[in-house]
Amino acid sequence: MNIGLTGGIACGKSTVAEMLVRRGALLIDADRIAREVVEPGTPVLAQVIRRFGDDLLLPDGSLHRKKLGERVFGNREALRDLENLLHPPIRALIRERMQTYAAEQPDKLVVVDVPLLYESGQQAMYEQVMVVYVPREVQLQRLMARDGITAEQAEKRLLSQMPIEEKKGLADWVIDNSGTLEATEKQVEAFWNERGLS
Repeated sequence: MNIGLTGGIACGKSTVAEMLVRRGALLIDADRIAREVVEPGTPVLAQVIRRFGDDLLLPDGSLHRKKLGERVFGNREALRDLENLLHPPIRALIRERMQTYAAEQPDKLVVVDVPLLYESGQQAMYEQVMVVYVPREVQLQRLMARDGITAEQAEKRLLSQMPIEEKKGLADWVIDNSGTLEATEKQVEAFWNERGLS
């Protein structure tokens, strides 16, 4: 079985992923794959540099991710171009890893951690989608505390994603992470047991 794991920024997705892995799940991290596809010497990195400029290449041949982010943030056309370059190879690699895990360890739960799962229309790739949820006000407070940013900056980041309430409404399974770690752990345990996972 596989699930897509998503949520909003600062909702605690990594915490829940870790809880699932501790129980024996296999994790595929979309953010890590996104970094892999633009490693030095990859064709995708060459395409990104061709589209966005040579100044994004660091002396060691790696991508200046922060500068690229600044270049596409707030520029809808540039962001769309970047997504068109990155999303197909990222999805292909995710599918490949899912198939490998399913073939080699068919009894294991495969968890694919995808921050923008709904925004990028990937829900059909998974048997079920789990959303890690906290109310928007909690999300805002945690984001400000975690990243040391102002309320205005945090608001901007939240506005770049689908609202968390909307994601919650689309989910097959919701983990409410607004309470204690113990409360979150109980919900993960309930999910695990209900699915008959071992």
